[in-house]
Amino acid sequence: MAPPEPLEPRAELDPRYSSEGATAPPWSETEAMLSEAELFWISTVRPDGRPHVTPLPAVWADGAVHFCTGPEERKARNLERNPNVVLTTGTNTWNKGYDLVVEGEAVRVADDGRLRELADAWERKYGSFWHFEVRDGRFHHGPGDAFVFSVAPRIVFGFGKGEPFSQTRWRFE
Repeated sequence: MAPPEPLEPRAELDPRYSSEGATAPPWSETEAMLSEAELFWISTVRPDGRPHVTPLPAVWADGAVHFCTGPEERKARNLERNPNVVLTTGTNTWNKGYDLVVEGEAVRVADDGRLRELADAWERKYGSFWHFEVRDGRFHHGPGDAFVFSVAPRIVFGFGKGEPFSQTRWRFE
């Protein structure tokens, strides 16, 4: 089953946090940054309301960020109760680069055909270490297995660092 056609977001540059003359990057450039990012940080909410943040590799495909996690890992258990997540990526510098923040709901992907497509995407991006077998609606790697989640953005924030500084919000409505 093919995923739905992604929505084209509406960009809004926030002049309060942007240098004079700054412009919002085109969505195509932002998608390229999401696609090329090797590491994301995911924020979920623990059952007691405390945040949980951890790094993970992820794949941008068909208008969504996809990540995997073992069923017993903290983030998977958090998502059972609250599927709202924030995924961040970018550069760890102040005066150059671009940071992205993706807000959305993590939805489990369990269709084996779709999972095979995503497994291929992981291996293309990260190499043969990330080779996954697919069965029973999960990724399998060595002795372990993993759930796969898709996060279609509700909002994406972009932070350009250096001259010009910029803050852009893309809304998906």
